[in-house]
Amino acid sequence: MPGASDTLWDIAKAKVEKKENNEGDRDGVECWERSIFFIGNKTGGKTTIILRCLDRDEIPKPTLALEYTFGRRAKGHNTPKDIANFWELGGGTSLLDLIPIPITITNIRTFAVVLVLDLSKPNELWPTMESLLQVTRKHVEKIITKLGQTNPKAATEMKQKIWNILPKDHPDRELIDPFPVPLVIIGSKYDLFHEFDSEIKKIIYKTLRFVSHYYGASLVFTSKSEALLLKARAVINHLAFGFDRSKSMTVDPNKPLFIPAGLDSLAQIGPPPATDSDIGKLRAQSPMDLWKKVFEKAFPPKEVRDPSQDPQYAEYEVDLMRAQKNQELEQYKRSASKTWKEMEFDS
Repeated sequence: MPGASDTLWDIAKAKVEKKENNEGDRDGVECWERSIFFIGNKTGGKTTIILRCLDRDEIPKPTLALEYTFGRRAKGHNTPKDIANFWELGGGTSLLDLIPIPITITNIRTFAVVLVLDLSKPNELWPTMESLLQVTRKHVEKIITKLGQTNPKAATEMKQKIWNILPKDHPDRELIDPFPVPLVIIGSKYDLFHEFDSEIKKIIYKTLRFVSHYYGASLVFTSKSEALLLKARAVINHLAFGFDRSKSMTVDPNKPLFIPAGLDSLAQIGPPPATDSDIGKLRAQSPMDLWKKVFEKAFPPKEVRDPSQDPQYAEYEVDLMRAQKNQELEQYKRSASKTWKEMEFDS
């Protein structure tokens, strides 16, 4: 409670300091706000997961470009509701240039990424993951550098905080490269994946465990099953609303994986699923590159061509309309570059 001698300036200064101290602090009682960015395979189930997190009983519609929604949660009775901004990138890897829009210096300290990978399409898994995470990481690091120019303390705290996912005595601290903001990797369509041959599943299981651990990410497999959706929801609600983080862990290859960030280890994951002679023939530049080469040997990536750029499909009226749509998309990208603070929410 402010003292009787406090000036209005003292009170205002104390409120600002309290807000700054509570920013990102999930135990704080004040209202706080986070942003969650969903990326991943086209038709991989991102919208379904978002709707389930928000308890919305709606039929998912295809995400055409970049869509936004938000949710509110109260920590208890008579407490302000926290806000979670949900952004979803549509089109798989075809709209990479839209990725920077939701990532701003205003929200970067409370920003998280959810990568949804379609387990039923293993040949698309690595290129989808690599393309989306590379572009997202590049822009996140750019924004953190920009933050460091105006608020060096905040940027340093962000970099230190991301390492807190691993205990200080964890043997892998010198061997991993955590994603610069919290990351969750969701393997969707587990019901279809479960029917795969056991050796195929083993390769995908081990590879995703390695990638997730290397990036300091949580790994969750889900499907249309209500029980699995609830597990995915719990992980996302931890990021979005500060709900308690699950400490349980499932690494049984006959069951859907559930591994919160920091609980796995390279020793438990083991080496890449290939013979020693095969591994010796692969000229890898890094551990991640080695796992990529082993994975792509089993699941060669499919080259996804854009038919709109193929001369054999040229149609004057269609191409004219597409050019117009491209112009509209550029206009959309420019207008969508507003920060969260410029958006108004319904009470």
